Formats: sequence, structure tokens, C-alpha cells
Amino acid sequence: MPQEKHILVVDDEPGIQDFVQRNLELRSFKVSLADNGLEALALFEKHNFALVILDIMMPRMDGLEVCRRIRQSSTVPIIILTALGEDADKIAALEQGADDYLTKPFSIGELMARIKAVLRRNHWADHPISVGTRRFGNLEIDFEQRRTWKDSTLVKLSPTEFDLLQELALHPGKIFTHEALLRRVWGAEYRSEAEYLRVYIGRLRRKLETNPSQPAHILTEPGIGYYMVG
Repeated sequence: MPQEKHILVVDDEPGIQDFVQRNLELRSFKVSLADNGLEALALFEKHNFALVILDIMMPRMDGLEVCRRIRQSSTVPIIILTALGEDADKIAALEQGADDYLTKPFSIGELMARIKAVLRRNHWADHPISVGTRRFGNLEIDFEQRRTWKDSTLVKLSPTEFDLLQELALHPGKIFTHEALLRRVWGAEYRSEAEYLRVYIGRLRRKLETNPSQPAHILTEPGIGYYMVG
């Protein structure tokens, strides 16, 4: 199991490194630093981190590629650091598997709020729902083991992906508004972050639907939200 308080901070700006490291260590986190993507991956292979804070624009390998490579083998929470107003970077980061993003410049209050939120979501897996296994057509969901199969093949889902699927699957046919899903899966502080939901619904459809462009399981109610077919 990862050390609960060991965080990898990846950024090529010394000022950002110092600011984040100093404030995290004041709050009893252990911090490892990397200046570029290749160094980050080398450290990631050596340690069990509880969280990765990852800048996008870096030498040798950018943050999006680092995120993609980490996601090939790990569901560790990842917070991406983006430049002000770069919405395309935010969406690209979420699509590569990031759990959250933070726009530079940011305050320590904003940073700690994001860290607490992603760690909280990651630990929801420690308290599984005791409703056993349910089948939805060619999908089978084991809520206690937090596992999902498509056509009898195990599908790898991140903790947040499973939390979103679970919320929909436990209430088949119920239409959830965007705000309701964001509150229940991400937390009240994310109730207006619609891009999170759009990206994660897209990720679930790509993994679970036979034809993601014509979904049979997770459907959209235009102008309202999403629901799962029972």
C-alpha cells in the first residue's frame, strides 16, 4: 500500500517546487521533487506515492505523457498544474487520466483543497457498497470488490471512474443532473465543474460501451444529465 503522506511534485520552476514542498512539509507530508518528466517516472518506479502533482509544460517529457504512462500501471491520484486559461490543457489532462487540475498561480488554500478532495475520493474504495454483484446486459459490476467486467473481460477503471459508474448503476433509470453527479462523486466544491463529468462519462463509454458514439448503458438526457439503463 502507498505511504499515505508521500507526494511526488513534478515542476521545472524552482519557485513552484519550493512553494509546494515547503507548504506540504509544514502539513506533515513527505515530498519528493522532480524537474522533468523522465526524472518523475524514474522516481515513480522507486517509491509508492499517495499522490502526484504534475506540471504540463516541462523539458524532456511533458506532463501529459507522464500522466499517460503512469496510468498504464497505476491508479494513483494525479493533480495536473496548468497555465491560466488553458482550457484545452485541462481537458487533455483529464482525458489522459488526471483526477484533477489546478490553474497557476494558485494559493496554498486552493492546493490543499484539491489534495484533500482527490485523497478523499481515492479512499472511498476502503468502504465498498455491500450490495454484491449486478448485471446490466453484457456488463457485470461487483460493488464489494469494485470490479467491472464487459463480456466477461475485466475492465480497468480508476477509483473515480468506478465511483461514477457505481452512482449511476445503483439507481438504474434515475436521471442525475450534472450538478447532482458532481456533488455525489467529486464533492460539493465541484458542483459547477461540468468538464469533469463530460470527460469521465466519455471515458466510461469508451471502456464499457460496444459503440461509444451510440451508448446502450450510460445515456444522456439532453439538457438535464445522465442515467444508466437497468
